[in-house]
Amino acid sequence: MPLDRTIESSLSRKAMKAELLDAETELTLAFAWRDQRDEAALHRLVTAYMRLAISMASKYRRYGASMNDLIQEAGLGLMKAADKFDPDRGVRFSTYAVWWIKASIQDYVMRNWSMVRTGSTSSQKSLFFNMRRVQARLEREAISRGEALDGHQLRQMIATEVGVPLRDVEMMEGRLSGTDFSLNATQSVDEEGREWIEALEDDSAQAEELVGEDHDRRALREWLVEAMAGLNDRERLIVRERKLRDDPRTLESLGQQLGLSKERVRQLEAAAFKKMRRRLEATGGEAEALLH
Repeated sequence: MPLDRTIESSLSRKAMKAELLDAETELTLAFAWRDQRDEAALHRLVTAYMRLAISMASKYRRYGASMNDLIQEAGLGLMKAADKFDPDRGVRFSTYAVWWIKASIQDYVMRNWSMVRTGSTSSQKSLFFNMRRVQARLEREAISRGEALDGHQLRQMIATEVGVPLRDVEMMEGRLSGTDFSLNATQSVDEEGREWIEALEDDSAQAEELVGEDHDRRALREWLVEAMAGLNDRERLIVRERKLRDDPRTLESLGQQLGLSKERVRQLEAAAFKKMRRRLEATGGEAEALLH
């Protein structure tokens, strides 16, 4: 779109006007950000290498993403590189940043290339960005030798060339050759045809399961109330704070509240569980699961 091209052009012009850093200045800025969290130094370092990020982003236009989005992802990768860069290792920041920029762009392309997630393992990434190129080269070489490769041979050669399992090549070939279809599309050309979404199995809980789960929850709640009735106030506090909270408290924090050592709180907790277990044994083995 015209607006996208205008924004892209503006970003490119600003990047081209940015200063070129020599190794000494780059190192000084990197130390200032790492050791002092100097945001001005970070801004200067990132701005200087934004032209590198834009250049790398432009190589991924063919995957259908907008250039502005690619530049934004490249910029995020550049920021991550600046945050993680260790100037003591003796390498140039640009050399280090290339990996982070590339990883950020590729992750974005793979996330947005299809509604169905393609995958993000190293072998899947390698296939996604190299499979067509490797396939074309292998086919050209076979033709030059006067050979004809069948599909299986070609997939096997791609797997060997890229260094991935054959099954990954077969999976990626299917993903790259297919397209996403709407679940609201009909299964036949007839207007009365069912939509594909109607053929999906409903994996939500059925009425019988819901009734059973509700019964179990009530029973467990009753067992728990009965078991805790045999505890004193301090033991109930410890059990409640340690086992019944979404964010359980530590032994140390409870010890500070009760004026006890961490070890003493642990002993009281164990004693409380022992009391509860004795009371729950009468209800059967199911109830004992509450204490595990």
